[in-house]
Amino acid sequence: MEDFVLSYVVTGLAFWSTAFLVMRALMPKRSYEFCNRAVSTMHAVAAVCMACLSVEDWSCPVCPLNAPSSPRQMKSLAVTLSYMIYDAVCSHLNGDVRLDNTVHHLVSIVGIGAGLAYQRCGTEMMACMFITEISSPLLHLREMLKELGIKDTDLNLLVDILFAATFSVGRMVGGPYLTYVTLTTDYPILIKAMAAGLQLVSAYWFLRILRMVRYKLGKKRPAAAAATKVNAK
Repeated sequence: MEDFVLSYVVTGLAFWSTAFLVMRALMPKRSYEFCNRAVSTMHAVAAVCMACLSVEDWSCPVCPLNAPSSPRQMKSLAVTLSYMIYDAVCSHLNGDVRLDNTVHHLVSIVGIGAGLAYQRCGTEMMACMFITEISSPLLHLREMLKELGIKDTDLNLLVDILFAATFSVGRMVGGPYLTYVTLTTDYPILIKAMAAGLQLVSAYWFLRILRMVRYKLGKKRPAAAAATKVNAK
């Protein structure tokens, strides 16, 4: 592993932790989770940008496969690794020890760490970073809107639908393709295992999101019907 990777991870940990403390100071009336989601949104936007900037040829964004990682890719992955460590600690301190969340952090940290250690698969891991983070800003926005009192509104429903659509396309279209490529190519077994684990977590969340959307749309229909009856009178 290159020496600069460790420095990027340490610097990243300091940055994300400081950003969280700044959010807490700027928004003292907001919850611990709200401030953490603000930091998470910052990382998600940065991760998507870094993934796009790492693409060498847009005619084949996921090329070359199974190639040595470039310095830019390794730096980007080190930044995301620092965030995942920060978020795992932050979630634990907030008492968020749900199994799915814990598995997600574990798989992400071990998977990125393995990629950095082997110095391979940088293209695939940057593609994975794009797929997993593209829906994160909407995920955090929908939860932050709830704390702001914007719940059960058309805006909240719109954000929910956009999040569900973005997550579904990224995790259940791009994700399975990337997982298939990883499992059928000569990658280190640890990277294959982490890719499969992340896809299983994504599938679990996808089923939960489908239930959420069905519930939200189910609530919307009676409300719309009631409004129509009132207007008719």
